[in-house]
Amino acid sequence: MKTLLVFEYRRGKPAEANQELLGFAAAAGGECAGVLVGAESGLPAFGGKLYLGDIASLGEYDPGRHAELVLQAAQKESPDLIVFLQSSYGWDLAPRVAGRLKAAQVSAVTGLAEGGFETACCNGKMRRLVKPATKVAVLTLQEGSFPLSGTPSGTPAVEKLAPSGSSAGLEFAGYEEPEKKEVDLAKAEVIVSAGRGIGKKDNVPAIAALASALNGEMGASRPVVDAGWVDHNRQVGATGQIVSPKLYVACAISGAIQHLTGMRNSEFIVAVNTDKDAPISEVADVMVIADVMPFVAALTDKLKK
Repeated sequence: MKTLLVFEYRRGKPAEANQELLGFAAAAGGECAGVLVGAESGLPAFGGKLYLGDIASLGEYDPGRHAELVLQAAQKESPDLIVFLQSSYGWDLAPRVAGRLKAAQVSAVTGLAEGGFETACCNGKMRRLVKPATKVAVLTLQEGSFPLSGTPSGTPAVEKLAPSGSSAGLEFAGYEEPEKKEVDLAKAEVIVSAGRGIGKKDNVPAIAALASALNGEMGASRPVVDAGWVDHNRQVGATGQIVSPKLYVACAISGAIQHLTGMRNSEFIVAVNTDKDAPISEVADVMVIADVMPFVAALTDKLKK
């Protein structure tokens, strides 16, 4: 299988989120090449062939000409998959490329399984397996679903491309900053999350104390957020943040599919629950069968000492 990765360039340098593309390529296996509208002075750390369009002439974003660049690279590589990030760039460009190629498009891919692609459905309550029927498929990747193990490295072999035609008359006006989050769980290396099983709002500080003792951040499941015990910006799951920390501790979380979608790519998962058969046990590396609050208090005390 051959994959064409569509890298992004933001504010004069390769986007940090490009690591998601490299993580996907590692998970999918096979050959891969890349395509980028950027500058030769700032290339992504990537050891394969890279088709480069000059950002000075193509602009930060020009949908017609950027799509043409991807199509030129696809013609040279004949890939099975053309892969974008699930970003404003990917949302706009992927369907243009898929339409031109008459290829299937699968959006917000969260995993690989059984020769197909997993995506969330029913407001994140279920997962579905999609198997494209076309020779070429265009994908966008849900943030946090394909973390890269280690630091990206390598120097690409650059081949420059210059799409024909002129701009469609669009002008890139700039970036609009998103509303600043109090906490960005996607960047946390350790997350301790509270589930409905902690019992009451008064128990939330104990979960936060364990997170602090582990030098991490506190997260929460949707029921805890819906109950008003924790702010929405700490929600982990398909309708919250997709995370992939080095350590994820699930405190009294049963493991509904929308929550698992948000954290199952964590490197190491510890679940604390009184039910040994809770769905969270299917993804946990360590399952602690215990009453959550006494266990959390004892562990926090031990860590502090």
